[in-house]
Amino acid sequence: MTMQKLSDRNQNLARITAAKQPWDIIVIGGGATGLGIALDATVRGYKTLLLEQADFAKGTSSRSTKLVHGGVRYLAQGDVRLVREASIERGLLYRNAPHLVKDQTFIVPVYTNWDRLKYTIGLKIYDWISGKLSLGRSVFISRKETIERVPGIQTKNLKGGVLYHDGQFDDSRLAINLAQSIWENGGAVINYFEVTGLLKDDQNKTAGVSAKDKETGNSYEFRAKAVVNATGVFVDQILQMDRPGINKSICVSQGVHLVLDKKFYPSSEALMIPETSDGRVLFAVPWHDKVVLGTTDTPVEEASLEPKALEDEISFILETAREYLNTKPTRSDVLSVFAGLRPLAAPQKDDQKTKEISRSHKIIISESNLFTILGGKWTTYRKMGEDMVNRIEKQLHWPHKKPATAHLPIHGFSKHTDWNDPFYFYGSDATVLREQINGTSHEWLSESLKIHPRQIKWAVEYEMARTVEDVLSRRTRALLLDARESQRIAPATANIMANLLGKDEKWKEEQLKSFNHLAEQYILK
Repeated sequence: MTMQKLSDRNQNLARITAAKQPWDIIVIGGGATGLGIALDATVRGYKTLLLEQADFAKGTSSRSTKLVHGGVRYLAQGDVRLVREASIERGLLYRNAPHLVKDQTFIVPVYTNWDRLKYTIGLKIYDWISGKLSLGRSVFISRKETIERVPGIQTKNLKGGVLYHDGQFDDSRLAINLAQSIWENGGAVINYFEVTGLLKDDQNKTAGVSAKDKETGNSYEFRAKAVVNATGVFVDQILQMDRPGINKSICVSQGVHLVLDKKFYPSSEALMIPETSDGRVLFAVPWHDKVVLGTTDTPVEEASLEPKALEDEISFILETAREYLNTKPTRSDVLSVFAGLRPLAAPQKDDQKTKEISRSHKIIISESNLFTILGGKWTTYRKMGEDMVNRIEKQLHWPHKKPATAHLPIHGFSKHTDWNDPFYFYGSDATVLREQINGTSHEWLSESLKIHPRQIKWAVEYEMARTVEDVLSRRTRALLLDARESQRIAPATANIMANLLGKDEKWKEEQLKSFNHLAEQYILK
C-alpha cells in the first residue's frame, strides 16, 4: 500500500478545513466502532470525517482480551445469531488483516466426564456455526497431550482437554491501521479533536458539529449531512448535547486484565477456563511474548478514559489462575494491569448481571437525525460500520451504495507473517522500517520488549502519534506489557519525539510527568 506521512498535524488539519462543506458523514469517536463506520463510508465514496477527542483506540478499543472471536460464552447464553455474525466477521478479519490476526488454538481443561461431553458437543456446535469461515476443527485431546501442550496446568483429576480455534490480534495496532486505511481511501481522520456541540438546521435536524482542537485550543464548525455518535461508553454525553435530560442509554461494565511473564504459562496454546466462581470465562492468552489473564465483568457507575482496576478484580484473576496453574502468580509477578470499559446496549435490570447483557450492537436515531450506535465488540466492528451506513442511507433517502469492506485489505496487509518477528505487527510496513533501522547504529531502546528508537520516529511520522503515551501504550504496547519498563524508556521516547515535533523542555517535562502518573496505575504495589 502507498506510504503516506501523517506527521504534519497542521497539514492534516488544513486538508480537513479546506474541504468543501458539508461533509457527507461526520463520525464522532475513533475507537473500533467509529473507525469501522468511517472506513465503510469512505470506501463507498462518501466524503467522511472522523473526529477523536483523545487518541485512536485510547479507551476500550486498546484494552481488550486481544481476541477476535465468535464468542463461546454467547453460545452458552443461547445467542446463536450473535455467534454466527461474530464468527463470519472473525473469518473476514483474518483474511483482511493477516499481519495482525492469527489462528490461535485454545484448550479447555476437562476435569469431569460431564464437562468432557458438554464442552466437546458445545465446541462442535461452535465449529458448525462458523461454517466455511471456521479457523479449524475442535477436538478432544487426551490427558497426556493436554499436559504436553499446556505445561504447568493443574493435573489433579484432569481427564484431558478440548482444543478449539479462535482468533487473536493486537487491538490498538488494528485501530491505527484502520485510521491509515481511511486516509488512504480518501477519508479524513484526526485525533485530539473534541466535539463540543451539535449544529442544528432550521428544522432542528442535526447539521454538523462544533469542535475544538485540543492541541491549539482553536474552535471549528464542520457541517455534515449526517452525524454519527460512535463514542462507546461516552455515547450519552453526545446524546445529552442533542437532547438535554434524556435517560441513560447504556450501562457500563469494566473488564480487567493482568499481564505476566510467559514462565507462568509457557505454552503457545491459549487456556480457556469456562466456568469461574462468578460464572464468567477466564482466558490465559499468549501475547507479544507475555501472557494476558482476563477478564472480569464489574458494573461501574461512571465512564472514564482511564478506568482503574479494583482490588477485588485483581484478586479474582490471580486466585482463579492459581487454581489452574502449577506456578502460582502473586501480585509482585504482575508486569502490568489494565482496565477497559464495555458499553452495553441493554438497560440493566436489578437482577441482571452484566455478563448476561447482550453484546450485540444497536442503532438508534433521534428526532434530530443524530445517529447513535450502542454496544458491539471489536470482532464485529466491520459489520457495525456497514449496518450504520446502510441505516443512514435508508433514513435520509440516499441512493444505496454497495458496501465494499468485506474483502478490503487493511493497511499493512501481508500474507507472510512471522509471528516471532518483533516487528510482525507492522505488516508490509516492516520492510521499510527495518531498512531504516539497518541504516542506524542505535541499539534497542528496550531489549526485553524489542522496541527500537526508529519505532518512535515511525510512530510520529507515519502513525499520528502525538504524545509519549500514544507511542508507549498504543503504537508500541510497552505500557500494557511491562509498565515499569515503559517508565524506564519514557525519557528517551520523549527526547526523540520532541526533536521530531519541535517541542521544548517544558513539553518533555509535562509529557514525562503525565506518562509516569499514568503508568503508576498499571503497576501493582
